[in-house]
Amino acid sequence: MEADLAGAYARCRALHKQHGRTYYLATRLLPAWKRRHVHALYGFTRCADEIVDRTEALPPDQRAARLAEWSDRFVAGLRGEPVDDPLLPAVLHTIAVFDLDVDDFVTFLRSMAMDLTITSYETYDDLLEYMEGSAAVIGTMMLPILGTSDRIAAREPARQLGFAFQLTNFIRDVAEDLQRGRVYLPVEDLTRFGLTRADLRPGNPKIKPLIAYEVGRARRHYAYAAPGIPLLEPASQACMRTAYLLYGGILDEVEAADHDVFARRATVPNSRRASVVIRSLLTKPGTEVRG
Repeated sequence: MEADLAGAYARCRALHKQHGRTYYLATRLLPAWKRRHVHALYGFTRCADEIVDRTEALPPDQRAARLAEWSDRFVAGLRGEPVDDPLLPAVLHTIAVFDLDVDDFVTFLRSMAMDLTITSYETYDDLLEYMEGSAAVIGTMMLPILGTSDRIAAREPARQLGFAFQLTNFIRDVAEDLQRGRVYLPVEDLTRFGLTRADLRPGNPKIKPLIAYEVGRARRHYAYAAPGIPLLEPASQACMRTAYLLYGGILDEVEAADHDVFARRATVPNSRRASVVIRSLLTKPGTEVRG
C-alpha cells in the first residue's frame, strides 16, 4: 500500500514537472514535505484536463463517458473503496491529510465537463462561472497546504490568484485554444473591439486592443490576490511570490510583443526566472508583493 501511494505521488510529480514548468519551479521553494501534496493536486487537475483535451478524436459522448468514469473512481475512493488508478491514491491521501473541502473537487470536475460541450462564453460573468471551478477552487484547495495565519482573510485572495493565473493562460493560449475549437475570451469583449471569432487569426492588428484589455483585467485579479501572500505561512511565501511574479511576467511578455499572441507563445526568459526565484528567497516573509 505504501509503495502504491509513493508511486502515485511520483506520478503526480512527473506530470507537474512535465506540464507545469512555471508552477513546478515555484513549488521547489516549498518545504519538502509540502511539495508532494501540491504535486498531487496538480496531478489531479492535469489528469482531468488530459481526458478532456487529449481525446479530441473521440466523439463527445465517449469523452464525457471517460471523464465520468474517472470521476466515479475518484468519488469511490472518497468513500474509502480501493482505487485502481496511477495517481488518485496520492490525491485522496492529500485530501485526508489536510481535510480538504470535497466540494471544491466536485466543482472543478463540473468545469472540466463544461469544456466538452461549451466552446465560447458570452460574458465575463459566464467565464467567471467556468473559472470558479477551473481556477478559483484550486486556490482554496491549496490554502490548507500552504498554511495561513488567517484562513478567512486569505481565502478570497487565493481565489483571485486562481482567476489571475487562469486568465493569463487564456490570453497567452488564444491560438492553441482556437485549434481545439474554443475561445475563452468573452464574446462581449470581442464585440466591444469590433471583432468576431473569425477575426482571431494571425496578422490581424485589430486583435491587439482586445488583448491589451484582457491583460488589464488579469492584472486587476493579481492586485486583488497580492495581499494574500503575506498571510501565508512564512515557509510558503517564497513559493507563491515566485508563482505570482512569473505568471505576471507572462503578461509582461505579451505586452513586450505588442499584444501579438499569435507570433509566438509568451514565456518568461530563464534569466528572469532565476532572478525572481532568488529575489523571492531573499524577501522577508510578510513583505508586500510588488510586480
